[in-house]
This record gives sequence, C-alpha cells and structure tokens, in this order.
Amino acid sequence: MSLQIITELLDKQKLVERMLRNQTMHHQELVESVTHKQHLTELRGVLGRLSPGDIAEILDALTLEDARLLWAQVSPAVEEDILWNLPESVRGPLVGERQPQFSQGLINAYELVDGRIRVTQLGGYQDLVAAKPIWLDLFAISDSERRAIGRHYRLNLPNPDELTDIEVSARFYIAENDEIHLHSNFLLNRGATPHSIPVAFIINTDILFTLRNEELPVFRLQRLRARNQAGSVTDCKDVLLDLYDADVEYSADAMEDGYITLRQAGQKVLSETMTDAEATRILADIASEEDLNGLIQGNMLNAQRAMSFLIRNRLLSKRQLVAANQILRDIESINKHTAFLLEKINFLMDATVGFINVNQNRHISQLTIINIVFMPLNLLAGMGGMSEYTMMTEAVPWPLAYSLLVVGMLLTGWLTFVVLQHFEKKRKPTKPG
Repeated sequence: MSLQIITELLDKQKLVERMLRNQTMHHQELVESVTHKQHLTELRGVLGRLSPGDIAEILDALTLEDARLLWAQVSPAVEEDILWNLPESVRGPLVGERQPQFSQGLINAYELVDGRIRVTQLGGYQDLVAAKPIWLDLFAISDSERRAIGRHYRLNLPNPDELTDIEVSARFYIAENDEIHLHSNFLLNRGATPHSIPVAFIINTDILFTLRNEELPVFRLQRLRARNQAGSVTDCKDVLLDLYDADVEYSADAMEDGYITLRQAGQKVLSETMTDAEATRILADIASEEDLNGLIQGNMLNAQRAMSFLIRNRLLSKRQLVAANQILRDIESINKHTAFLLEKINFLMDATVGFINVNQNRHISQLTIINIVFMPLNLLAGMGGMSEYTMMTEAVPWPLAYSLLVVGMLLTGWLTFVVLQHFEKKRKPTKPG
C-alpha cells in the first residue's frame, strides 16, 4: 500500500514537471516551484510514517531513477538505518561508495591472535566484513543494525528486550541449522535497585554472539581478562563459560556485600534500644537485601540450567566440561548460602517487627499511666463543679475553696503516680549481680 502511494506521488511529480516544461505560461517557475513543494511535502509525510525497513523495501522495489528521487527526501536521522536494511546490490547504485556506519550502541569484535584476544570496535559495514571474530558483543544496537549483522552471518539475532517473554523451558535450544541459543539473566548490582539484565547468547560457525541493551560489569571484566591473560581462551565456548563463571563470581561478591549490610542491621536490632525511625530504615535495608537475594537465586538457577544444557547435549570438550562442572559446584555453594541468608533475613525481619511492637507497647503503657493518674483528678474536678460542693463551701471564700481543691487534686495525682511507679519497679525483674 505504501509502495503504491509513493509510486503515485512520484509519477504525479514527474507528470506535472513534464507538462510545465512543455507549456509556455506566465509565472511558470513559480507554479512549478509551488507544485513541486506540494508533492515533496506529501512524500515526506508518507515517509515519516514508515519504518526504516519499510522504506528500504520500497527503495528496493523502485527503479533507480525513482529510488534516487525518493532517497533525496529521506530524513538524515534515519539514513543509516535505511542503509543497513538495503541490499548491497541496491545500496551501491543508490549512494555510491558510502557504507553504512554503526550510529547506535557499541559493537566489539574479539579476535584470537597468537593465543591472545584482540578487541576491535567496529565502526561500520566494512569493519564487519573484515572482522574474523570468535566473539561478537552487540551492546544496545538498533533493530536495523541487528538485522543487518544477522543477514551478514545468516542467522536471526533476537531483541534482548523480548527475551523476558520467553518461557524458561524455551530459553536453551539448538536450532535446525545447529545454532546454539542460550537466553540468561545477568545480575546488575548497581544503584539503589539491583536488577537482572537479559542477555542472548548464540553460537554459530564458531562465533559467539552476545546481545544486551545494558552495560554489565561481567562483560567489562571479561574484556580485561581476555586482553591480559594469554592462552586462557581458545574458542568461543571458552568465552561463554568465562562469562557465566564471571557472573557467578559477581553474584558471590554481591552476596558478601549483602551479608555486611545484614550484619550491621543485626547489630542494631540486637541492641537494647532502637527507635521507630531506625527500625523503619532497617526494614527497608532488609527488604532490599531480600530482593537482591531473590535475584541471585533466580540468576543462579538460570546459569545452572545453561550449564546442564551444555553438558547434556555434549557441546563441550573435556577441558571445558571440567570448567562447567566447577561452575555448577560454585552455583550449588551459592544456592546454599542464599538459603542461609534467607533465614537470617527472616529472623531480622521478625526481630525488627518485634522491636516496633515493643516500642508501641511502651507508648501505650505510658498513655495508660497518664490515664490512671488523671482518672481520680477527673473525678475530683467533676465533684468540684457540682452545686453540692458550692453549698458545702458556702461559708468558705470561693478562692480558698477552689485553691484547696486544686491542691488536693495535685496531691492525689502525685500519690497515684508514686504508687504506680512502686508497683512498676516491683514488676520488673532485677538483673543478677
């Protein structure tokens, strides 16, 4: 439908231009300019509603002359995305030697040179063609760039943001063309709200493709290791295992930080005094650590399933199999520790709530004492306000009578308070000497 509309607009433009050129009339240049601008406005309006992929398909379907007319009206903001979607047979005649460039995100190619990893940041299509990587890390790239890289390597690269919709049972599989797909969550413990980042792993023709939309400390760590440790990586599966191993280490470090937070909270909870404001802050810290503990448990279960998938399908060498089993043992150790932390979290939560209840009971007790102290005072005040009291003290001047009543009320309140304090001290257990 869009192709038909654009073709009609281009035909109308060319028809009007031919008619105006064949006729002699006053103000011909003005009429031609107004008509030309009207067609261009309509054409740009249609292009503005289309995606870069749709525009690329239309350019592919048009003649070279019409494609050049249409390309001249394309917004510069979407030119790169359109070029990534264009076949090379169309791109060359249309834009000459211009090659599409990576304008969004970051693409790193990891090549194995003399037993050491060399990292190259890809800038455009020519760099992509020249690269011979064992690992291609695609970080926050556009849909057009992702599809173009997939076409170059003849595979379908998924959008990482859509991985959360995939059922757990479908996150690890081998495709018909022997592509190995693993979709996992990696921990990002940064800022006030730790969360999990979905990452797609694809192994195809001895190349590991990783797709993600957020930077992860695990990937930065792996870049440093790959550059500095010669011989640690021999193929793309070594890189895959190293990434999972680094995620396990990162999760263990996050648990250690969480344990420090819980220990500080425990010291405060087990102290003799704690205000309600302090209890509120402690509850917030404990809830945050519980959320982090849950994230670690979920991610470790995901990593455990990934290792089991690789082992079960016999996709690893003997040396890699040893590394995978070691990762599984580390995951099992973390799972036991998360269970211990969960028990500690529950204990601290109950203890904190108990202290809040104790504080509330103390406040209620204070209010009760006040009520008891003022109960006889209210009775005396009521008696002093009755007409019988006035009749009883009619021979006494009223200032003196009411002064004696106030003094009596104060004495009664003080005696009541002293009696209550006496019984309160007797009720409290004495500390052993």
